Order: sequence, then C-alpha cells, then structure tokens
Amino acid sequence: MKSTTTMNGGWIARLQDEIAQAWTVAVKDVKVYYLTPPMIMFGLVLPFFLFFSFSVKREIGVEVGMARLLALTTFFTASSAGPVIIPLERRMGTYDRLLAAPMSLLTLLLGKTLVGAFFATAVSMVPLGVGVLVLGVTVANVAMLLIGLVLASLAFAAFGLIFASIPTHSVGSIMMPSTLVRWPLMFISGIFVPLEEMAPWARALAHLSPLTYVQDLMNHAVLGAGALNPWLDLALLPLLLVIFLMPAAWLHHRSRVLGY
Repeated sequence: MKSTTTMNGGWIARLQDEIAQAWTVAVKDVKVYYLTPPMIMFGLVLPFFLFFSFSVKREIGVEVGMARLLALTTFFTASSAGPVIIPLERRMGTYDRLLAAPMSLLTLLLGKTLVGAFFATAVSMVPLGVGVLVLGVTVANVAMLLIGLVLASLAFAAFGLIFASIPTHSVGSIMMPSTLVRWPLMFISGIFVPLEEMAPWARALAHLSPLTYVQDLMNHAVLGAGALNPWLDLALLPLLLVIFLMPAAWLHHRSRVLGY
C-alpha cells in the first residue's frame, strides 16, 4: 500500500512539473515573440486581410461577418505561432537548449500549443469587442462562444506545430507549405460559401476541413443557428487537438533523430 501511494505521489508530482514547465515555456514565448514582425504579419494582419478581401461588396450582416471573422482569425493566428517561433529558436539555438533541459518533447510542444492558443484568443477578442461595443453585434450563446474559441485555438495551434517540424531556420520555408495546406482548408470550410448553399459533393469535401466545425460552432454561438450539431462541433475540437499533437510530436522527434 505504501509503495503504491508513493508511486501515485511521484506520478502526480511529475505531472505537476511537466505542467509547470509547459507554462514556463508559454510565458517565455509570449514575452519574447508576440511582437516580432513574423507573428504580426502571419498571425495578426493576414487573417484580417483575407476576410476583408473576400467580404468586400458582399451583403452580409454584422453577426454573420463576425462569426466568419472569429473562425478565420482563430485558424490563421493560432496555427502561425509554432511555424514562426520554432524556426527562430532553432536559429538562435534556444530550441536545442530547451530540449537539453530535463523536459520532454511533448511538454515543450504543449507549451508551444499554449502560446498559439493565447495569441489567437487574445486577437479574437479585439474584433469581438469592437463588434459588440461599437457595431451592436449580439451573441446568442456567450459560453459556447468563449469555450469554442479556446478549444479551437488549442487545436489549430497544435495543427501549426506539424509544419513547425520542418527542419529549417527560416520562417518562410515553413510558411510556404503551411499556406498551401491552410488555404484549401479555408476555401472548402464554409467561411465564404455557407454549407447550406454548397453542392452535395462540396459539402462532403467540407467535412474534411477542421475549420468547418469551428465556423459552424461560431454560427451557433453568434447567430444561434448552424448547419451541424453544435455538440458535435464542440466534441470534435479536443479530439482534433490530440489528432494534430500526436503527428506533430512524432515529426519533431524524427527531426531530432536525424540531427536537425
């Protein structure tokens, strides 16, 4: 009995250490990288530019526009953090020093996931605040909106870590393949053409994009209605976090084994 209790206590202490280390990595990255030009360009300016480019002269209500902007901002902002931060750390040697510390690779990646989630959630609050306070946007379900934004930010931040595993010191070398994947996922997601207006084959294709479920969840939260079951959207987001984090961890480990 005593040995079992000791083992449980050791496991809990180890888990607490891992969480503390992941949090430390996240706080460090927030202080160091949030105001760097690549983060501002790819994580802040790009999603707003895309939204306004494809929404100009389209007759959509402010609530519809807000739901779409929140989904788009979360997707691009969260998934840009890892591809920006990790190659910069490789260039400066801090990435290797972190892995040389008594910290597992998964803990490090969890910390990077938190960085992207913090950034995306904070950036999303800006248009949401302007919409509610200035434009008079009404939110149908505030709790669903906030939970959805946090879960989507975590999932998309882990998604970005898959591309961050590319062994390079250049942000641009990662952003190019990342963009080639993210743009098709955006166009088939229902951001610009609602799922209800898609042809059957296009709607079937839309279910392959993780952004589809976030867009639908934002529709439920802001507009009060969507094409899919909101509980399905919510249930899929934590699952997507795990699905994205597992290959990201394997790819980063493989890069380390190959000496990158």
